[in-house]
Amino acid sequence: MIKKIAGGVCAPMGFRANGVHCGIRKNKQKKDLALIVSDVRCTAAGVYTTNLVKGAPILVTQRHLADGYARAVIVNSGNANTCNADGVEIAEGMCALVERFAGIPAGDVLVASTGVIGQKLSLEPIEAGMEALVEGLGAGSSAAAEAIMTTDTYKKEVSYSFEVGGKTCRIGAIAKGVGMICPNMATMLCFVTTDAAISHEMLQRALFEDVKTSFNMLSVDRDTSTNDTLCIMASGLAGNDEITAAGADYTAFKRALHKVTVALCRMLAADGEGATKLIECTVKGAKTRRDARLAAKAVVCSDLLKAALFGADANWGRVLCALGYSGADLDVERIDVDFRSKAGVLPVCRKGAGVEFDEDFAKKVLAEKVIYIDVCAGDGRGRATAWGCDLTYDYVKINGDYRT
Repeated sequence: MIKKIAGGVCAPMGFRANGVHCGIRKNKQKKDLALIVSDVRCTAAGVYTTNLVKGAPILVTQRHLADGYARAVIVNSGNANTCNADGVEIAEGMCALVERFAGIPAGDVLVASTGVIGQKLSLEPIEAGMEALVEGLGAGSSAAAEAIMTTDTYKKEVSYSFEVGGKTCRIGAIAKGVGMICPNMATMLCFVTTDAAISHEMLQRALFEDVKTSFNMLSVDRDTSTNDTLCIMASGLAGNDEITAAGADYTAFKRALHKVTVALCRMLAADGEGATKLIECTVKGAKTRRDARLAAKAVVCSDLLKAALFGADANWGRVLCALGYSGADLDVERIDVDFRSKAGVLPVCRKGAGVEFDEDFAKKVLAEKVIYIDVCAGDGRGRATAWGCDLTYDYVKINGDYRT
């Protein structure tokens, strides 16, 4: 059984975390440097942006993860360390600072950055903040979650306990990213910890399999960041027999991981830049899972639909339009669509054609903070869910002066 617990990335045994303001950001009220450390060397895995323009921290993290192990993650916000001539040198320097102040070999340190692209990042403020960062590692997950935020309006952390081979294991995560979100293989930044014992190979496999139905189905604005990073570290301190192959234990681990990633997808989408509503689209009855994924993702990515839902306008034709260009193999004459919220269910389309509905009731349904779009393709057993948000005036305001 999977149970929600407190603690975020510090819920699993062996992990500590902290976040401080070191001076990368001008606003001293905002933390800008985070550190997560493990008491033991962990098996580790990661997935990253598919953008050809990659932040220097990704290149360093990939290098440090080549052996499948890690012990710490250092993250800064306020500067992406991307498109900088000395970017790799700075990223390696951040890892070296962890070795110097925390005694963890630089090669076992993963590094990530988020913020403005193309601005130089100095090691000076990071070095100045390291003593306080390391000394305060008991501060916990929330401090680290706060330090990685950029335009996020609230911290995103989650943790669960689960059973593997008769042992209680824990898994926790923090994440950030509410703009430049339409990733392939990762969200903007997400760090997962677990005390389950699992090999690097199976950890990497679980991560690759999971993102297909979690972070790859998330969109805020259809922009793929240069710094998307999703990393996981497994301490093995729960004492279960190491998971080295597919089977019941691996399945139990994957279920717990998916519980974490889906919870974060919902948080990230709900906090999309300027967003007022979380949109969750589920497509069922498609010919294949691939068709269902293509269809659901197209719906949550539609700017026209996102704008309509901001205005509580039941313009369901935009759902059909998105399904039609999604690339999914669909029989339009079999498609049913419902809008749903805690205010009720609004059927809007049956067999590809509109049905009569009450506009006042439609407004009530779409005025809620969480809107579900249920699509039945009526053509198979493929099923998928995607997450997005509405498109508001504030999205333009936020991004109109993000750098200045």
